[in-house]
Amino acid sequence: MAAHRKPKQRPLTGPAARTAATLAIATVASATAFEGTGHAEPNLTPAQVKAKVDKLYQEAEVATEAYNGAKQKTQATQKAISALQDEAARKTETLNAARRQIGQSAAAQYRTGGIDPTVQVLLSSDASQFLDRAAMTDQLGARQSADIDDIRHQIGQIDQLRTTADTRFTQLRTDQADLKKQKTAVQAKIRDAQALLDRLSAPERTSYESAAAAPASAASRSVARSSAVAPNSRAAQAVSFAYGALGSPYVWGATGPNAFDCSGLTQAAYRSAGLSLPRTTYTQINAGQRVTQSQLAPGDLVFFYSGISHVGLYVGGGQMIHAPHPGAPVRLAPIDQMPFAGAVRPG
Repeated sequence: MAAHRKPKQRPLTGPAARTAATLAIATVASATAFEGTGHAEPNLTPAQVKAKVDKLYQEAEVATEAYNGAKQKTQATQKAISALQDEAARKTETLNAARRQIGQSAAAQYRTGGIDPTVQVLLSSDASQFLDRAAMTDQLGARQSADIDDIRHQIGQIDQLRTTADTRFTQLRTDQADLKKQKTAVQAKIRDAQALLDRLSAPERTSYESAAAAPASAASRSVARSSAVAPNSRAAQAVSFAYGALGSPYVWGATGPNAFDCSGLTQAAYRSAGLSLPRTTYTQINAGQRVTQSQLAPGDLVFFYSGISHVGLYVGGGQMIHAPHPGAPVRLAPIDQMPFAGAVRPG
């Protein structure tokens, strides 16, 4: 057991952007899609190319949220192990002090002839021998017997701490394996999407990425900001933070301050308002009062897909600010561009 201790063109938006993205790949009918098999899939239509890229990014986001959950669990387990080690170290120090005290008392009694020499076994460094033999002698008196009982109890507590720590270590290995698995899944999906996009010509690729990633214009932002009022000061601060994050890159697993994934952005937004949200989409959806789509107000968290794999921050006017996927920075977008799954008003 360890001793106690004291990582200059305005971009297109909305329907026009989606139309431009489709036109940009209209001539790529033979584009190849990759879904982890490494095999070509010829003669794809333009709609199929876009659909496959979108699907890969959505699958990558599912894996990203699973990664975030596994990472959070790993960190919690590591913290618990550290606390167990610290507690065991403190109890071991207390135990050693108690043993020294009884040893000194026994030695003093021996010097004055008040104890049989056999009591020297109490000074044994072997804890089991120390207790077993000490319990058999009656020369120590009632007080020392009580002290021995206390030491026995302390040793039992330390043994239990060690057993719990061993269990936690086993759990940690499982958590770390899951973390590695989810990381591999995210990276594979992103590579597959990248490989598909690499089939596009340079102009087509630029047009596609600009349409997919472009934030809303300043005009549409001002309309969204002025058309609705947040229900409380925390929500207002979260919305303000989200606007300030527009244009920040999407990085899976990131929670700011300069890059985000979807749940990392919403967590950071409310952290700036003094409210701690859970890390993942599937835990954030339980972090407040459920509201219907018709009840949405600025600052509400809006969730998408049946697996609750994506989240954005509602800002009013049917718009949200969210971190879409790799290659698409934080942006303003309509909430109807993805299948709506629910909403929560953080408390």
